Amino acid sequence: MSTQRPTPTRTPASARAAPFRDAAEWARGRSWAVRLPLLLWFAWILRGHLRDPLYTSLFGGLNLGIHELGHFVFQPLGEFPGVAGGTLLQCLAPIVAMVMFRRQGDWFAIAVAWCWLGTNLFNVATYAADARVQALPLVSPVSGDPLHDWALMLGRLGLLEHDLAIGAALRFAGAATMLVGLAGGAWLLWRMARPLPEQAPDG
Repeated sequence: MSTQRPTPTRTPASARAAPFRDAAEWARGRSWAVRLPLLLWFAWILRGHLRDPLYTSLFGGLNLGIHELGHFVFQPLGEFPGVAGGTLLQCLAPIVAMVMFRRQGDWFAIAVAWCWLGTNLFNVATYAADARVQALPLVSPVSGDPLHDWALMLGRLGLLEHDLAIGAALRFAGAATMLVGLAGGAWLLWRMARPLPEQAPDG
């Protein structure tokens, strides 16, 4: 008795294109001019990160605050999660923002959140690449000598000698993530700038 294999289901092209249609519809009639400066600012931030691994934008303070909060949030889970929690929370915050903005239907804010995530990945890349030399000035909200998160994490995982390669990979991820946000934001601005179709007169 022969049996037939179930035919694999494929996602229809129309379903895959639905987010683009939704984003294009959302952009109709909205002002591109008020959003353009923000996108240009993120392009400037990306330029700064690419030119200098130690570059810090205005997002640096925000990212650092969320990073330190992450240590307290994950500390009850143990030492390693508490140390890794700083990096985890600062990268999760923009992703949570993307989900929130998606529910609100604000597509340009999603593009901004992608750029924000990129700034965090650049920060993390610099921190990871410093694991062996530990030359970066560290801060801690509690008293005592601050702990180098990535030196501890990579040391525990047996990856300390790969700190530069991991840092380079994170820098690449940061650049790619910001480019996604910039490209998406630019496409939305282009859709906003397109003239609305004229309606046919009644009768």
